Formats: sequence, C-alpha cells, structure tokens
Amino acid sequence: SIKVGDVVSANVDVEKRDATRRNHTATHLVHAALREVLGTHVKQGGSVVAPNYLRFDFTHYQPLSAVEIKEIEDLVNYQILQNSKVNTDLMSIDEAMRTGAMALFGEKYGEKVRVLSVGNGEFSRELCGGTHVRATGDIGSFKITNDEAIASGVRRIRAITGFDSFERFREDEKLISDSLNVLKTQRDNLPNAIEKLQEELKRTRKEVDDLKMKIT
Repeated sequence: SIKVGDVVSANVDVEKRDATRRNHTATHLVHAALREVLGTHVKQGGSVVAPNYLRFDFTHYQPLSAVEIKEIEDLVNYQILQNSKVNTDLMSIDEAMRTGAMALFGEKYGEKVRVLSVGNGEFSRELCGGTHVRATGDIGSFKITNDEAIASGVRRIRAITGFDSFERFREDEKLISDSLNVLKTQRDNLPNAIEKLQEELKRTRKEVDDLKMKIT
C-alpha cells in the first residue's frame, strides 16, 4: 500500500528506453521516406513503437516493390549516417503549421505543441510529444522486415533498428552460410544452385510418376 507522504523512487530502464527512442525517431524518418518514394498521398494511419520493433500503417494502394523498399531503406539509413541532430521546439499550433510541420489527422492538440525536426527540418518535421534520440546516428541502422495489406488502401510495414537489425543481419548471414554448406556451392551461385535443385526434384518426381504408371 502507499499513502500521502511516502517517499518513492522511480527508475527508467535505460536500455529499453534507448531502444524505444531509436524506433520512435526511425518512425518519423520512415514517414518522410514513404512520402518521398511513394508520393504525398501517403498518410499515417497508426503506429506502434516498441523497444524491439516499429510498426507503421499508411495509405497506399499496392504492395511495395523490392525497388521501393530498397529506396525507403536507403533514404532512412542515409539520414542515420548523416547523424543529424534531432531538435524539439515548443510553439503555438499556428506557428507550427506555418513551419510546415506535419500533424496527425483527427488528433487533438492544445495551444502549445512540441515540434520534432530532424536536422534543419527539410526531411522530417512533425508534431510529437514522445521520446526521441539526440541525433539520427544513435539509431544505428534500419531494416524493413515486412510489408502487408491490413485494409483496402491501407498497408502496414514492420521494421527494426539498432541491435535488433544487427542481429537480423547475423541471422541472415548464418542462413546463407548454412545453405551454402548444404548445397556445396559458392555465395554468388546460391540462386542458381537452388534453381538447379528444384529442376532435379521436378525431374525425379516425374520419373517416379512414370515408374508408378508402368508398375500399375
């Protein structure tokens, strides 16, 4: 139980908070990158910022192509490598709108709002009251892991940053290495080796079916 006058101590889980910061600032960069790559019709439809991933819902009418995903990842990672300072300013809602800051449709804002800008704000400037990194370089790296439709005209991407993206890179390297060992081939020949194996499997299945017919 707790009563008036008790002295309490609150401690922030620094590692968890820092991971959340990385994913939150990355969410702002993703929003800006999506609008640059896909077009200004992209509007945020919801998001989740967790310590181990970020999720972003947005308006768009078709799946992202491999080229588009690459362009979005490149744009976000370029901003990360620039190590641009992340600035926050408190101002009136009217002043914020004049600066070009993006606001979420349907969100209620008070007279004073917090504007978050990456660098000079040319790439990303949004109204936001959440926790963020001090500079984009703190994010480390960014990787999209999934793109799916969740409703008509609404898509959802999941992505990871920081140590989680490094771990994903390591897992991918292990998968490739294990596949190379099983197929006894070189890295640059892996797709060909898999294709050849599939052709051999089709041929073998046809031979088995032919033998079954002869036996029958």
